[in-house]
Amino acid sequence: MSATPSSSNDPAAAAAPTSGTDEAQRRERKTGLLLGMTSYLCWGVIPLYFALLEPAGSIEIVAQRVVWSLLLCVILLFVVRGFRRTAVVLRKPKLFGVLAAASAFVAINWLGFIFGVQTHRVVEVSLGYFINPLFTVLLGVVFLKEKLNRLQWLAMAIGALAVLVIAIGYGRAPWLSLLVAGSFGLYGLMKNRVGRTVDAVAGLSIETMILSPIALGYLIWLEASGNGTFTSVSPGHTALLIGLGVVTAVPLLLFSAAARRVPLSWIGMLQYIAPVMQFVFGITVFGEHMPLARWIGFCLVWSALVVLSIDMMTRSRRRPRPVAPA
Repeated sequence: MSATPSSSNDPAAAAAPTSGTDEAQRRERKTGLLLGMTSYLCWGVIPLYFALLEPAGSIEIVAQRVVWSLLLCVILLFVVRGFRRTAVVLRKPKLFGVLAAASAFVAINWLGFIFGVQTHRVVEVSLGYFINPLFTVLLGVVFLKEKLNRLQWLAMAIGALAVLVIAIGYGRAPWLSLLVAGSFGLYGLMKNRVGRTVDAVAGLSIETMILSPIALGYLIWLEASGNGTFTSVSPGHTALLIGLGVVTAVPLLLFSAAARRVPLSWIGMLQYIAPVMQFVFGITVFGEHMPLARWIGFCLVWSALVVLSIDMMTRSRRRPRPVAPA
């Protein structure tokens, strides 16, 4: 009796699952790319949203952002049934401590960003986010004991020269750029410490929960003293302040979904979308002046980022690709 041929011996049949898997991966990456681009586009237009919140001050806006973000996170935790996961994190002192530090850094970053928008220094803020990848590399050296290769050292040297040129042009250090870059870089370092242990919704929930007593206390004092804007300007202004929860949480959740679907190198390329948009808005919408020294400094920063990107892509291509099981 002859044996029936196994489907595993059929090349077409064997190729089908692989082809299907490849197609699924392509769709997944395309979805991730779209989600990532959308998240950075949202972050890119945020300065326009913050500009609409006048006459609210930067501290009031940050406090409102914390309170409404926490409320939205509670709703999201209810929808995705994430209260148990969040409670587990709260019971771990080390994780809670890292997230407490992260909440402080993100509050400083938000405050610097909003202050920059309200004082028409959006270009300086955008410089901070251009510098951030270089600052992140520096943090890796200092805290994670990472070693730099020649291209990375070159990028760092060009970046330092850029800050020096801009400082000479300003007559002072671009402290707002350094504040934004430093706070966001340290926030990223804290989030790196918790790794995959804490998801995006739980992390933002705990961070805003830590900040909310201070934020809520400040808002109550502000309204009691007659200096708050939540109810005294217009219903539209109140709605915009409430909308800060959505403006904060949605890009973060989109980014989190993208990061699970595309390679880190792709995310590295996408991260420049937001500061480029902020830079353009600073010049065109907010009418900020760009003296020669600032142009030279920005060109040096962009050159450093090109060097850093080349290094990232080169190292990504050198990594051995996983061999499919036989």
